[in-house]
Amino acid sequence: MEKKRVLYISQEITPYLPENEMSSVGRNLPQGTMESGKDIRIFTPKYGCINERRHQLHEVIRLSGMNMILDNLDYPLIIKVASLQPVRMQVYFIDNEDFFPKKTFMNDLDGSFFDFHDERVIFFCRGVLETVRKLGWAPDVVHCQGWMSALVPMYLKRAFADDPIFENTKVVYSVYSQEIDGVLSNEMSQKSRVVGVSEEDTAVIDEPSILNLHKLAITFADAVITGSEKLDKELELFIQKSDKQTLEYQSEDIYIEAYNDLYDELLEEEAVLS
Repeated sequence: MEKKRVLYISQEITPYLPENEMSSVGRNLPQGTMESGKDIRIFTPKYGCINERRHQLHEVIRLSGMNMILDNLDYPLIIKVASLQPVRMQVYFIDNEDFFPKKTFMNDLDGSFFDFHDERVIFFCRGVLETVRKLGWAPDVVHCQGWMSALVPMYLKRAFADDPIFENTKVVYSVYSQEIDGVLSNEMSQKSRVVGVSEEDTAVIDEPSILNLHKLAITFADAVITGSEKLDKELELFIQKSDKQTLEYQSEDIYIEAYNDLYDELLEEEAVLS
């Protein structure tokens, strides 16, 4: 029997970034899923603060030469890869120095909030999906974690809806309690639209914020996971009203099994429908 495939699109992964609630899940969940018998792939942004030499990142030559047009400008899409030891689990990094400047994470070197977070989110989300399509690796489940991945559910359900690589894919979105010290560009809604994505689809981010990015992802996801023990009250209410399949916050000792049970439930539902 062919292994089920789970694609992880994670905003943060340790040890490439400091350990926290999200980066720990980004590291340990894929391993647990792999050990449960599923095939996995992992994608994350190649933030400028990630030490390429220490973590032995190298460019994937067979994926070189891809470019992405964003706001009428052409940007090279660079894919790098590293292996998490000792489990030999590969992590793919989406890179471009315009969006992930050297030595930086979420803020510029002087501490100011980047004014191009809208474009780096769009670049990252589209970049992952274009790379997976080029790999020819059709995921059964795509699990997005963190607001940097929030556009992926919409792109999958709209822009890539008829793509054979993603036509049977179920989308899971994990919501974390995340605050940023800054504001997103008012042009994000317009810039995020590609063929297949309408103004109505992006209406919720006409007023762009992390909260509204979460709402956008929830709207297009098949299932929602509460990744943090406490969330913004407005966001909790939005999840409740969304009528999506939901999984409440799971403690560290049980979340891997619980998440995989959710994947299996989604895939069983798909099998019944088909």
